Amino acid sequence: MEQKRYFMKGNEALAEAAIRAGCRSFFGYPITPQTEVAAYMAKRMPEVGGVYLQAESEIAAANMVLGAAAAGARTMTSSSSPGISLKSEAISYMAGCDLPCLIVNVQRAGPGLGGIQPAQSDYFQATRANGHGDFHILVFAPDGVQEIVDLVAHAYDTADKYRMPAMILADGMLGQMMEPVVFHEKEQRELPPKPWAASGHKNKRQHNIINSLVLKPAELEQQNIARFERYQQVQQQEVLAEEYLLEDAEIIVVAFGASARIAKTAVHAAREQGIRVGLIRPITLWPFPSNLIAKAAEHAKAFLSVEMNMGQMVEDVRLAVGGRCPVRFYGRAGGMVPEPDEITAVIAELEREVR
Repeated sequence: MEQKRYFMKGNEALAEAAIRAGCRSFFGYPITPQTEVAAYMAKRMPEVGGVYLQAESEIAAANMVLGAAAAGARTMTSSSSPGISLKSEAISYMAGCDLPCLIVNVQRAGPGLGGIQPAQSDYFQATRANGHGDFHILVFAPDGVQEIVDLVAHAYDTADKYRMPAMILADGMLGQMMEPVVFHEKEQRELPPKPWAASGHKNKRQHNIINSLVLKPAELEQQNIARFERYQQVQQQEVLAEEYLLEDAEIIVVAFGASARIAKTAVHAAREQGIRVGLIRPITLWPFPSNLIAKAAEHAKAFLSVEMNMGQMVEDVRLAVGGRCPVRFYGRAGGMVPEPDEITAVIAELEREVR
């Protein structure tokens, strides 16, 4: 039986996917270009018996997510770049409390208030500094509306599995574009038990305490060590990436999200010119597919990192390549989007250099 297809905007498809994945509490605040996520949730949450609340600020919204997650709820917040900065303190608290939740960043150009056009300049923030202290969050980077839908449930399930926050890192292009989508998940999902949650014990178990304040240094150190042991499991088991035309590739383009869609068109154009080029698309930005890139570097002559920023993921590509071959960066910033012809020209130039 053919599954029903919907023609939806990325922001709205994301919200619907979260509801179908079991999210019943959303706390947010309007900011372009993600406001449709909150608007859609405001309409749909009452229809499914859920809670929608527009908080008085991004800070308040993130702390409401902390409370809901501590109670064991499948919960979510969304924002765009400056709003995520305001949520970063609560994200650190949630990581310190080992709480699963979903955070959505539909990126806009920065720094500062910047502009409302799409960008990928929050890569560092998402993968390295989404709050203070020693911690990581899961970061998923979809390249289209269907993958947004597919990754939402996976992000929730992975967050539950490892008890850590997860982020969908989209951008204004993905949030605003419309594409046909299929919702593979059933509307009613059985969620995993959360015996650790502060959800009432009714004298059947000891009190659960959700807390990130640990005043004894030795105890806090051991908690951090245990958390990073769990992160090692994530790095070993949860890496997602697309490999495209790598079999004979001498030049390998690395791109994520919306940039990868454009880079794939450039790869086809370069192939038509006789250039052996392929693409690696990280789907998880943390954990990053370092091993895959390192393996590809054993036969590649050069790498090209394509991003909508001034150069961020390229640092992880260079670390993974480990000096085996040159790594070049090409990016557009400030809300400018790279054209396929621009990328193709850089690929051709790089091919002449390493020939």
